[in-house]
Amino acid sequence: MKIKKIEAFLIRDLGFSVSEESPQARRRSWYVDAEVASPMDRYTRFKGRRSSWAARLPAVGVLATAEDETWGFATTACGQPVVSLINDHFAPLLVGEDPMATERIWDMMMRFASLYSPSGLASYGISAVDLALWDLKGRLLRRPVYELAGGPARESQKCYATGNDTDWHMELGFSATKLACPYGSAGGLQAINKDEELVARTRELIGDQVDLMLDCWMALDVDFAVRLAERLRPYNLRWIEDGLRPEDGPSHRALRERLPWQALATGEHWYTPSPFYDAAKGNLVDILQPDVHWVGGLTAARRISAIADAAGIEVILHAGMNTPYGQHAALATTSSEWGEYFVGGAPGVALSKTHGFPGMAVPANGVLVVSDEPGFGHGLTLESIAKLTL
Repeated sequence: MKIKKIEAFLIRDLGFSVSEESPQARRRSWYVDAEVASPMDRYTRFKGRRSSWAARLPAVGVLATAEDETWGFATTACGQPVVSLINDHFAPLLVGEDPMATERIWDMMMRFASLYSPSGLASYGISAVDLALWDLKGRLLRRPVYELAGGPARESQKCYATGNDTDWHMELGFSATKLACPYGSAGGLQAINKDEELVARTRELIGDQVDLMLDCWMALDVDFAVRLAERLRPYNLRWIEDGLRPEDGPSHRALRERLPWQALATGEHWYTPSPFYDAAKGNLVDILQPDVHWVGGLTAARRISAIADAAGIEVILHAGMNTPYGQHAALATTSSEWGEYFVGGAPGVALSKTHGFPGMAVPANGVLVVSDEPGFGHGLTLESIAKLTL
């Protein structure tokens, strides 16, 4: 069996999407109006709203088709640049390859991209093609991807909720929750005070038996991160996440040295397995957080899992429980006891109504049972994929 065609195209985002006019919604989602820290906070016109400066690029879909017309489908981000990279570079070179040879094809794509680096935008393209081929492989063999990736490491997946509608997370039965930090280094001492107020309110709401984490989304420098962590020490944060800009290796080392007592997590904006190896080798973080749609696909995630296993650290995929691709990757990973579910929909709206994958499971009482349908079990058909196309 050979690859007949690989095609990338722009699609409607299949992530969380809830109309605020939904009759089930009790109030607007926190995500609509909340001020959230970011690396652009030092510039007043971009402060507090990621949407004011983030690239407005559509999602990307990829179909990989074998000679017998069996197909696999996957998604990634970053719009037309990634579509062009796949269609104009990767796809023509991969036609005629064995779709079962995912390791070989992943290595080929990494080497194809050497001309302009496999990191960044190229990594998004590599991810989508790799995931589409894993979906194709599962459909050809009529097995769920997690079985092909080593089998289930556990019967179900424990999940924590991310977002600032914490009362809704508790009502949904999550036993761990992560806040989006509202203020970063640009705000100085006042920012630390306001961040503490949010964390203190949240800890009082959830009590001592629920794990609490803080996502700082590249908005901190080392000194601010240390001062913030010391201020928040009484609230027993399970970890502080993604505080520094991803490419700043020296600052990651400095933060580890100055905060030996605080668990640190990062990696959603690292691309390819290489930075994860460096972080594990240097003992820079306690939890690795690759995004399976960005880092290089399932093949890259499996390599990162092996690095984590060797180093004795955790892997928790970025928003891994929000797509069937992350769910299968996590279930097959022994170092991924926890999964992240980003709750962007409005309180009162069932999680099952806040995504676009008809076959995807969602957490119930903080636990998720992954679909055992062939491939990734996303539930999409060629007809429904065509309706997503922009």
